[in-house]
Amino acid sequence: MPKSRGGEDSWENLTTACIKCNNKKGNRTPEESRMKLTNPPKRPSHITFIKNFAGRIDDEWKPYLYM
Repeated sequence: MPKSRGGEDSWENLTTACIKCNNKKGNRTPEESRMKLTNPPKRPSHITFIKNFAGRIDDEWKPYLYM
């Protein structure tokens, strides 16, 4: 469920998309927009994030990194 329609703000309900696909999906679920997720959602690894961005952890990301 899109966050704008009451969907949760969690890793299980968020995904990345290119601008074209994001605009195509709009304020609809993947099913409503007839789009399929390429990969199933998976918990992000805080180790990978910290490894790639060591020393630059934005406070807004901390809830998603379980810090």
